[in-house]
Amino acid sequence: MSDSAIHSVAGAAGGIVAMTVTYPLIFLSTRAAVETKKESKSTYQAVLDIIMREGIAGLYSGLNSSLLGIAITNGVYYYFYERSRETILRARSGTKALSTLESMSIGLIAGSATTVISNPIWVIQTSQAVRTLSSDSAQPVVVKKLGFIETVQNILAKGGLPAFWRGLGPALILVINPIIQYTAFEQLKNFLVARRTNKLRAAGAAAAVAVLSDWDFFLLGALSKLAATSATYPYIVVKSRLQAGSANALKYKSSFDGLLTILKEEGIEGLYKGIGSKIIQSVLIAAILFAGQRRIFEMTKKVLQPIVVKQ
Repeated sequence: MSDSAIHSVAGAAGGIVAMTVTYPLIFLSTRAAVETKKESKSTYQAVLDIIMREGIAGLYSGLNSSLLGIAITNGVYYYFYERSRETILRARSGTKALSTLESMSIGLIAGSATTVISNPIWVIQTSQAVRTLSSDSAQPVVVKKLGFIETVQNILAKGGLPAFWRGLGPALILVINPIIQYTAFEQLKNFLVARRTNKLRAAGAAAAVAVLSDWDFFLLGALSKLAATSATYPYIVVKSRLQAGSANALKYKSSFDGLLTILKEEGIEGLYKGIGSKIIQSVLIAAILFAGQRRIFEMTKKVLQPIVVKQ
């Protein structure tokens, strides 16, 4: 098995772990982003309202499709990212560190491929997450929750096959999110490794090269995702509304028109609905993913190594 394939499997596994731990936060941010009412609720109040109306299980509506989505998204992304990275590194000699331009180019290739392939899964997840969203939180929920297959059938019945690519426009624009994330991660990692290596060599270890810890990967993953999510959140709102099949959102002429419409009708705060829980969730999932993916990759390599040697 090639390193890029192992990275793909490790990324999928790490994503599943991270999504399971943080799912209630992405559920809350998705609902807040789709909600068009001007009332604002704290995360605590939103949690209480959902538990009162739908029980604890309500916080996990759409988890099954999210786990499938994150596995596909991360698996495809890591495969294309590592494959492209290997190609670039093989084409030149010298340093193994990627430049900013190389990191951005690799992120663009991997992000675009991942977005097109995984968009149907996120349409299903968003539809499940907002299905029981009520216009009046005081009223009992009467809308039946749908499972994965039922949601697929419902989307097909209402919009046909093209409905699974709702929100693809802003989703492709949001390819800039992982570009910012992985570029920031690579450059922060390069800076940290170079700085620590210089310290080691200055102390007398002439051939030493610094190795980052799991904690380093956790912090670098968190910082890079914080920068990416903060910069792109308004487009996340537009994408969520389109993927949910919101009647207002389907009238948007373009992603930019969606931004202008939300700004006009709901003010600047409309572009940042749910950003609190989204940032917490994004930072946590990225931190867990970067640390977990690296560890799973190393463990898988160790397991496969004896097999390769015997062959």
